[in-house]
Amino acid sequence: MNSRGRHITLDYSGFSGSGEWVLSLLRNAVSRSEAREVHHHVALLGEDSPPGFAAVVLIDESHVSAHCYLDEGILAIDCFTCGKVNPADIADDIHQHLMEVVPDLVLVQRTELNRFVTE
Repeated sequence: MNSRGRHITLDYSGFSGSGEWVLSLLRNAVSRSEAREVHHHVALLGEDSPPGFAAVVLIDESHVSAHCYLDEGILAIDCFTCGKVNPADIADDIHQHLMEVVPDLVLVQRTELNRFVTE
């Protein structure tokens, strides 16, 4: 099997913070990598759903995103790249900075998946 992309997910509990701050964290991690940002956006949630946010940085090889339920303190990050950029580098950068600022944060799981798999 061959794959063209890799997808890394990080699931946390014990999160408190803002969507704007997480978006800046994602953007900074992307800027420190070899990926090229093409767009970014954060949406605050809560009118028809539990309070939280969704943040995304579109990169020329896919995306880096975060989704959070603030009332439950759960945060999901995903880093998906295709081509030469290693999503593990971006995920590691995000994780390191999250832990520095939110020391009570718990990484519940980290998964890695090959994407665009062909025979």
